[in-house]
Amino acid sequence: MASSCTQRRSHTFRCPFKNRMSVLRWLAEKIDKQNIVARGNAASGIADRRRVRSESKAPDLDADKLAAVSDPYTAMSLRLQEAFGLRREESIELRPQWADRVEVLRLKASWTKGGKERDIPISTDERRELLQLAKELSGPGSLIPAEMSYRDQLNRFKAQTARAGIDRVHGLRHGYAQARYAELTGWKAPAAGGPTSKQLTPAQKAIDRDARLTISRELGHEREQITAVYLGR
Repeated sequence: MASSCTQRRSHTFRCPFKNRMSVLRWLAEKIDKQNIVARGNAASGIADRRRVRSESKAPDLDADKLAAVSDPYTAMSLRLQEAFGLRREESIELRPQWADRVEVLRLKASWTKGGKERDIPISTDERRELLQLAKELSGPGSLIPAEMSYRDQLNRFKAQTARAGIDRVHGLRHGYAQARYAELTGWKAPAAGGPTSKQLTPAQKAIDRDARLTISRELGHEREQITAVYLGR
């Protein structure tokens, strides 16, 4: 019996085969026939759930593929996702001139998935230069051309990235998280080949936790635990 779990937007996991096995074990226990159902899922060919990344899910934004994106607004949104860890919707609705607060990039609550304003540091010269290019492209507006709606630009974004062979754009947020982790700690994240939590000294673990909390907020989350998805553990 093979199984593949899917993940909903609410970040809860749905795995029919695992759920059914749990029910069967419960019934077997009630009729005092526990031996008729294996205790572990592996015996039935059902893989264990994996909530923590053991390998990097951060794709590089390939220069050749990016060059194949003919719409400058889509190309800029992709670059901003990589540089600032933005979600796709945030990178489209962003108004660079408004968002530029010198030291931080400020996201309006109306742009974010969680409906909460947040700041992302403009911590490198490369991020500052990219933001300047975004401001020159968008003027006082967003990264949606004046003659288009958000839905129009989203559809064009999807078509352009598909045509260029750019997939897993959410993975660009993983790349941002891992780059920021290295900036904040001085070593690579576990998912990028760095030391695992068990290999850190007590002092390093304190640095690791502070870095994870910072990155969680910059990505629009509040929980330190969510960073395991981006950074590994």
